[in-house]
Amino acid sequence: MTVAFDVLHPTQGTDVIDVRALGEKGYFTFDPGFTSTASCESKITFIDGDEGILLHRGFPIEQLAEKSTYLEVCYILLYGEPPTEEALKTFKTTVTMHTMIHDQIWHLFRGFRRDSHPMAVLCGVTGALAAFYHDALDVNNEQHRETTAFRLLSKMPTVAAMCYKYSIGQPFVYPRNNLSYSANFLHMMFSTPCEEYTVNKVLEQAMDQILILHADHEQNASTSTVRTAGSSGANPFACIAAGIASLWGPAHGGANEACLKMLEEIKTVERIPEFIKRAKDKNDPFRLMGFGHRVYKNYDPRSKVMCEMCHKVLKELNIKDDLLEVAIELEKIALEDPYFLEKKLYPNVDFYSGIILKAMGIPSSMFTVLFAMARTIGWVAHWKEMHDQGIKIARPRQLYTGYSKRDFTKSVDL
Repeated sequence: MTVAFDVLHPTQGTDVIDVRALGEKGYFTFDPGFTSTASCESKITFIDGDEGILLHRGFPIEQLAEKSTYLEVCYILLYGEPPTEEALKTFKTTVTMHTMIHDQIWHLFRGFRRDSHPMAVLCGVTGALAAFYHDALDVNNEQHRETTAFRLLSKMPTVAAMCYKYSIGQPFVYPRNNLSYSANFLHMMFSTPCEEYTVNKVLEQAMDQILILHADHEQNASTSTVRTAGSSGANPFACIAAGIASLWGPAHGGANEACLKMLEEIKTVERIPEFIKRAKDKNDPFRLMGFGHRVYKNYDPRSKVMCEMCHKVLKELNIKDDLLEVAIELEKIALEDPYFLEKKLYPNVDFYSGIILKAMGIPSSMFTVLFAMARTIGWVAHWKEMHDQGIKIARPRQLYTGYSKRDFTKSVDL
């Protein structure tokens, strides 16, 4: 049997074979991990892993990190174009006005143990938001989708900071409308009722860049999870909670925490050769974290920005960190050693972000929470785009390799 397929041509990237006609013929493809399958059509983010390119709505990530703020990137991801001065002002005001959360949610935290992982709390509380903001949950209503998008973007830093405060036994801090998005988050994280807290401008800039660099990354595991959940018509808070759960995995959002633990294990530059040797040994379970990427087969463009910011933050805080020296030496080896070059194991964004967050006083248990906070806008943009296009419920097929039909007989007569 011969089946003719159409070839779809993207504006950038590889041509795509449209295999939808296979289903009409009683066949389907086998693609574990969906590594060769386009599950949707999107105009939000483009990645060329071979060339090390990341574009949001056509804009290079390096330019956005250098010239824009996180909320400008949020606007671009949501609406496709840079905001005018007036539009950005209105956008910022709307986001700021939604940063407060329902007072009853504060009591919800008491149901969690103090030693709970912050990601467990974040996942639970985010899903519970649907019980407090159920006045705009009609996913078929464009205005409701818009309102919910703002609520998620605005309230996520508040909830994230509350997860941290709850874990250390400090009182929750209300958001401040006179601060920027990133400064407000740092204020909620580190201020106390005991004394005035002024946000360091360099740390504010660093936090803003970290949020920009993690805002969206095309059809990764968590974004695909959000789209899959959303395809059923589930409310957006539930969809984002599903994305948070997916992000929690160490192979996804937990990679920067794992990278920091690896650097702490190596400890000094003198011990690097020992660990490089172990990394090359197929029989040794040790792996170098922060190198290589599922998509990038070149230098991760985000890691260059992160490296520069790492030096800037440590200089501002007057920190001489042994882990940074280990990281720099590892990076040098990775860019020169034939083993790394052959396998294209270049440093990725997780390589430096853990060091920056550690220097800022953020515990490793909160790293993935910050990732989720940053990625919320990407999830929302994809969720919104999916509904704008018209949704079809996700229903992957499988290659069944179990038993054929057989008769059941009781083994014991009761």
